[in-house]
Amino acid sequence: MAEELSKKALKKEKLGNCGGCNKPVKKIKRYYRGGKYYCTKRCYKNFLAKAKNKEKDGA
Repeated sequence: MAEELSKKALKKEKLGNCGGCNKPVKKIKRYYRGGKYYCTKRCYKNFLAKAKNKEKDGA
């Protein structure tokens, strides 16, 4: 029973691609904020800066 739970936990934790640059995220380098994985903190901050610029241009 414990093995089944650990297998389910591994399946849920799929990293996928970075939310900012769309590169594959490795387990060693990962940064989780706002429900998405990013490859680094720098990439996360760049993503936020781009989002703010889009808001300013759109508003």
